[in-house]
Amino acid sequence: MSLLGRDLAIDLGAAGTRIYAKGRGIVLDEPSVVLRDRQTGRVVGFGAEALDGADGADGADGADGETYWPISDGLPQDGELARRMIRHFLRKVHRHPFPRPRLVMAVPDEFTPIERVALRDAGFEAEARGILLVKHAIAAALGAGLPVRDGAGHMVVDIGRDATRVAVLSCGAVVAAGTVRGGGNAVTRAVARLVEDEHGLLADEREAESAKLRATREPTGNVLIRGRDAGTGEERAVALPAARVREAAVQPVEHIVRAAEYTMERCPPELTADLGERGMVLVGGGALLPGLRRRLQEGLSMPVRRAERPSDSVALGLGRCVEDLGLIAKLRRR
Repeated sequence: MSLLGRDLAIDLGAAGTRIYAKGRGIVLDEPSVVLRDRQTGRVVGFGAEALDGADGADGADGADGETYWPISDGLPQDGELARRMIRHFLRKVHRHPFPRPRLVMAVPDEFTPIERVALRDAGFEAEARGILLVKHAIAAALGAGLPVRDGAGHMVVDIGRDATRVAVLSCGAVVAAGTVRGGGNAVTRAVARLVEDEHGLLADEREAESAKLRATREPTGNVLIRGRDAGTGEERAVALPAARVREAAVQPVEHIVRAAEYTMERCPPELTADLGERGMVLVGGGALLPGLRRRLQEGLSMPVRRAERPSDSVALGLGRCVEDLGLIAKLRRR
């Protein structure tokens, strides 16, 4: 009961949900996934336990269950499943059936009134007693340690599961923002296409994701990828050079470069000059892909650095707002 009503920050990502508790830091980090029984449609798991109980991934056929990812681009795509998932995570943090916390949440930088209402409704229906919204780019910049309230220009690129968000900040406000469909998941799909085109092998998303991660950890050597033969249906494996797997990420990276260029074109000249000097900061799980920083730096001719904790940046930024709720009001006044 000592945690009843504790202020929380919740970063609703397409790939994972993180919760920051005031005075405690990040207390939950789980996949944003729901598992439903294939026969009855009943929800049987959330987060890590949903993946543990699934035989397939991202809606792939499994023997007993099917997984759903109810969050996309920071917003609920399936309102009912998103609400139930959020409520489950809040109760898991509080260890109480009716926590009723006050929540700080991130809203997309270019949001519509309908999207804002949908996000607030998801929080309230998950039994929050109050909702405070912070723009996504502001939260990411705060979590990356950028001085968002000064007058210089700062660019933040958040590479998520299904989208990459680019934003330029100055004086505590978002000056220009853009979103390109395709993030870490686009790289995963590119790996799956590579295996199918060159070897006739159908690899599911979980196997392609695993291969991508192994290729990032092992810069040399081969990566073993399993799948079903498109012709015979038999399961087999192929070994691909790790460098070849990483090459599959080239096209998604080019999309990020173009989104960054487009966002910079919408900025005042003085901020564009700042960006040429200060460069961009990468956050999000996709920022961990080896070689990405170098490719972006070459494509944009500007400095590129990765946040110290890229996957946690948004949650940490929202956490700063939880620790000092007055900071939200200060940012809104700028």
